[in-house]
Amino acid sequence: MADTLTNPTGLDAYKPEQIIARVEAAASDKAALPAATTFMLALLAGAFIAFGSMLYTVAMTDHGLGFGPARLLGGFVFSFGLILVIVAGAELFTGNNLIVMACADGQITFGALLKNWLIVFVGNVAGSVGMAVLMVMSGTLSLADGMVAETAISIAEAKVALPAMESFIRGLLCNALVCLAVWLCFAARSVTDKILAIAFPVTAFVALGFEHSIANAYLIPVGLLAGGVNIGFAEATQSMVFVTLGNIVGGSLFVGLIYWVIYGRRGIRPH
Repeated sequence: MADTLTNPTGLDAYKPEQIIARVEAAASDKAALPAATTFMLALLAGAFIAFGSMLYTVAMTDHGLGFGPARLLGGFVFSFGLILVIVAGAELFTGNNLIVMACADGQITFGALLKNWLIVFVGNVAGSVGMAVLMVMSGTLSLADGMVAETAISIAEAKVALPAMESFIRGLLCNALVCLAVWLCFAARSVTDKILAIAFPVTAFVALGFEHSIANAYLIPVGLLAGGVNIGFAEATQSMVFVTLGNIVGGSLFVGLIYWVIYGRRGIRPH
């Protein structure tokens, strides 16, 4: 009611101090979900991010564009995955790093936070790997005389070849942008607002070559299944571990906790 009085048109974005209240309420709801429900929603999110990754792979195949325009195109089409997660509804590990706000405010326990992250991460990876298998079975990798498969292999090999520190930093920067996209979605009042809020940060992180753990859980296996010979288990595991750690730091610390310090219990709260 108070929000209606201060903003009768409902067209303006929520203010940051309102956003954190909305984030924390959503985080409490997420933490209260049954484990089976959380896992199923996580499977969906893994599949949704895989759809965006599939589209990215096709868009980057024989594109005929220069480096910059191609990266922008790839980032834009990849944002389809997070749009599905946010609008259709699913549980994504990287976005759920913002749950740390509710934990810092004492609304959920640290144990509940870790439980959510673990279930969602496992579900996301399972959904992404499952979609990699289905992609191979679909025959889509044979499109353009097999060039889609070559693109998939090239993407996967480049990811596992990154040094550990680069993987970590790229993961950190990636999830800072992803969580900013989710934060902006909590400022939105319509589906259109949310789509626009997602498109720019996600396009930026892909174009800049940053690393997303759940996307990689599709992109690395599909490259391996497509015939990549330079994708070893040890290298793939190292990539996933350091990208995931970077994602946690980038989303939880550089977005979640910083905004909580500014607008949370120790800072400004909604009146």
